[in-house]
Amino acid sequence: MSKGANIGLASLSDDAGSVVVGLSWSSTTGDGDADVSVLLVDDDGKVRGDADFYFYNHPAAEDGCVQLLGKVPTENGSEDRISLDLTAIPEDVATVVVAASQYGGGCFGDLNDLRMTVTDRSGEALLGFSIPDATIETAFIFGELYRRNQEWKFRAVGQGYETGLSGLATDFGITVDEGEGEDEVPSLSGTVALSAAAADPGEDADEAHPRPPASADTDADADAAVRTLIPIPTQPTDSTTRAAAPAPSPAGETPRPTRSRGTRTTKKKVTLPKAPKKSLAENDSWKPARLFPVPSYKSDREREVRATSVLLSVMAEVPEFGRRLTAGFGAPAGRMQTFTEVSLPHGDSPKRPDGVIRTERAGKLWTALVETKTNGNPLKSEQVQNYMDIAARRGYEAVITLSNDVALEGTPLVEVKTDGRRKHKVSLWHLSWAEVTHQAQMLIRHEGVGNAAHAWLLQELLHYLQHENSGCHGFQNMGPSWVPVRNGIDSETLCEGDPRAVEVVESWERLIRQVCLRLGGELGQKALPVQRARRGSDPKSRRTELADRLCEEGKLSAELRVDGAQSILSITADLRTGKIRTSIDVPAPDGGYPLSVAKRLMRVLDDAPADLHVETLLEGRSGPRGTLERLRPEPGDLLPKDGMDITGFRLSLFKGMGSSRGSTESGFIRSIDEAVDRFYGSVVAQVSQFEQRRTVRGRPVAGSAVAG
Repeated sequence: MSKGANIGLASLSDDAGSVVVGLSWSSTTGDGDADVSVLLVDDDGKVRGDADFYFYNHPAAEDGCVQLLGKVPTENGSEDRISLDLTAIPEDVATVVVAASQYGGGCFGDLNDLRMTVTDRSGEALLGFSIPDATIETAFIFGELYRRNQEWKFRAVGQGYETGLSGLATDFGITVDEGEGEDEVPSLSGTVALSAAAADPGEDADEAHPRPPASADTDADADAAVRTLIPIPTQPTDSTTRAAAPAPSPAGETPRPTRSRGTRTTKKKVTLPKAPKKSLAENDSWKPARLFPVPSYKSDREREVRATSVLLSVMAEVPEFGRRLTAGFGAPAGRMQTFTEVSLPHGDSPKRPDGVIRTERAGKLWTALVETKTNGNPLKSEQVQNYMDIAARRGYEAVITLSNDVALEGTPLVEVKTDGRRKHKVSLWHLSWAEVTHQAQMLIRHEGVGNAAHAWLLQELLHYLQHENSGCHGFQNMGPSWVPVRNGIDSETLCEGDPRAVEVVESWERLIRQVCLRLGGELGQKALPVQRARRGSDPKSRRTELADRLCEEGKLSAELRVDGAQSILSITADLRTGKIRTSIDVPAPDGGYPLSVAKRLMRVLDDAPADLHVETLLEGRSGPRGTLERLRPEPGDLLPKDGMDITGFRLSLFKGMGSSRGSTESGFIRSIDEAVDRFYGSVVAQVSQFEQRRTVRGRPVAGSAVAG
């Protein structure tokens, strides 16, 4: 579509009652960051009240008509997805506005391929709208869906704002008071207000992040010099306690879109308590009673049946969770019922899918068949094909496969054929058990659910999924090509063009996707792999290029970005040396004395591991380097002898690599998980803890409030 054009959704699809809107972009320097927001406005073009503004701290409507599904990786960037159940939009809402904003000095002109798409329930693209002329805008209205004569239509808007989210919000009835700083926060109550942590870092912020010793603040030059150290939102906590419950908002007030993302807050939500209650057991051998016990199963079939029943029952009883898992598949936000072991006729003998999901809205049914696998069992094309055929004949909308494998774009997990002559379309979707676990973590540890009983059900589900006997542990095997490729690299006999290297690259990408899901669930943020893709590149050619590089260098590399963070975490597995390197680059600030900057950096990393490698980055080359143990007594050793300007510091940890292809104690997958956990918890969290309590000239630093 062209800018300003409009079209009725009914003319594009027979079933456009639920749609998924996608906002996407790409970058040759790594995926840029932007925040999606949705506004529901009336005939006057204004929001009706607090609940009509959806953003990262208010991601879903109570009735499920709007759900921000978050970012997902694409071929050459990422896509932010929004589920809209148009049948559930209140009658007095005339228009649904879809927008995005940037912060921290970024603008949309820095990104390529800005595009909005709308798909129907079957996943078929209905329309697309590209914005080729973005320049210095920091906020954009991509498009809007509006009612006209009881029909929903779409208009391609493409309107930009140089004034950011605050300027956009003002146009829709959200009053913004001009403050001293640039980081203004739109407030639906009519004023601009910072979060407690941002407004008074000496109290609330330090309650969550204790102050370092007083001596750490005595050097004014260093104080200013380190203010650009990376802001990554939250320090991961112990696996049994995780994140604290969000502070409740005043009655009837939607949480303000503050940039302090360590705690996501929504109206009247319940999360897990910060610390577990004291046990009444006499000793540690007593095991608490579980709603979903995990005995030692005799067969994979028993695991699959039980895992399916446990998951589907919780989906039906916890609306937020059921909608979270099905909204992206086009399911309406209605009453959900789930079933297991349903017998459906097919040829000479009936077929029994592992489960059926049914959602009813306004008298219409949405139905999906579910095929489940646990442990390392692969999905079978013939089995999935049978369910696709059954769904098409019976008028069902979808088939959902669920396994430990992770889907990649451009690489189907199973091959199926669809009959193009059928008017009714059936969509095929895939879920990983790692994604199911991620969504449960996000709800009960960060975003919250409707009541305490729902939180408890999700906690029991999470305990079940993470139990060693459940078989629902996510991606667990690097595949049959892993050992031959490692041996070929070791003996220098692996040649470019070897298809086994491509298989290893695909397994590596699946592993990184799972690392992102797990890390994001711990932090309460979206974590995504960074794609540095050239315009027009496709997944197959990109993976072939990476495979050739693996054959030449013997290394697997990846980068990931935590939503809201400015810096990128790099992971490199060197198959020749058997070492894993995790690192981040901390940019050097402008101004300040180099020695003061080095001293301050040492104080920030006071609790970091002694074997942390610190490398000074100079323009065009590397500078002095050393371990933290050696540099702590002599920070001046980080300074270049020739007096060149310091551009930043690279912080790295090294760890031995597991040799086997799996996730056992000696496995490669386990070693990657442990390396990321150690680095993030002991290094990144140290830097971010310091950054979150800094203030500059009386206002929050980047990352603590929405940038105008």
